[in-house]
Amino acid sequence: MPDSKIETPPIISRAELVAFALVALLLIVVIAVLYVARAFFLPITMAFIVGTMLSPAASLLERYRIPRPLGAVLLVTAVGATIAFMVGLISAPMMEWSSRLPELGAILREKMHVFDRPLALWQDLQTMVGSPGALATFQLPKFEWVQPTLEFLSPTFAEFMLFIATLILFIASWTDLRRAMVMTFTERAARLRALRILNGIETHLGNYLLTVTMINVGVGIVTGVICAITGTPNPAGLGALAATLNFIPIIGPVAMFAVLVLVGIIAFPTIGAGLIAPACFAAAVFLEGHFVTPTIVGRRLSLNALAVFLALAFWTWLWGPMGAFLSSPLLIVALIVKEHLTPED
Repeated sequence: MPDSKIETPPIISRAELVAFALVALLLIVVIAVLYVARAFFLPITMAFIVGTMLSPAASLLERYRIPRPLGAVLLVTAVGATIAFMVGLISAPMMEWSSRLPELGAILREKMHVFDRPLALWQDLQTMVGSPGALATFQLPKFEWVQPTLEFLSPTFAEFMLFIATLILFIASWTDLRRAMVMTFTERAARLRALRILNGIETHLGNYLLTVTMINVGVGIVTGVICAITGTPNPAGLGALAATLNFIPIIGPVAMFAVLVLVGIIAFPTIGAGLIAPACFAAAVFLEGHFVTPTIVGRRLSLNALAVFLALAFWTWLWGPMGAFLSSPLLIVALIVKEHLTPED
């Protein structure tokens, strides 16, 4: 009633507001620490995620009476050899093309003359609306970004050694570590919940690594076949690059499409011929992203597209390319923890 003197409770109490502010400050501090000390936290987190993915394989080797420490060394060696092989396939054409940068720049500049008339029309349009000369200084991009980009992408030797050592020790001691984490809880229900969370993380991350690796290898093979059929140079290297970049959602396929466009424009006499391979690659990636991957991965663990994009943007900003690789596994871990801590029933 209008004249009623009954006090209505506040929508948000002071205690809830203080708790929310403290949680927000804690979150900001954690993000700042992860950003400033990424040289330490990035290799450790990468080792934990990759080690959890490889733990089912180590358990499989243990069933064949291979000690877990030896199995950890064998797995890390096999993964390292595979990565070295992929890097060799990718680096060979890159080194060849980098030695021909002036020549390739001249070819690209000559091919881009086809856009002179559209650029002139656009400049005339800008002159009509009152901003003349906006494209008068239009030039091809320079290659001054190559060295900083390589420094940003490549980790330091100390970070690499920290990652390798942590990865081997994590895989070798994962069974004891999991038992210790479960036994830290005193109540039986809490122990069972922790055990379900750890088992779910290990199972889902292992399935994610196996499934995504098979899909990306297929994307690399398809890309290599497309490049070989269309006559694009270095089909093996481009296929390996496509398989590697496809581990990074959204950004990887876009970057590979740009690489194919650049290679096609330089390698073929006409722009139309150079765009055949990128168009076929775009069609293949569209089929893979909208039909193959959702059908296979979606059955294991449903990931919202917006959540994947936001996680990708956040972890890429925080930790760069390695953060982009870790975005989906970390999102899977967060969803599993949320599912067990706040079940629907």
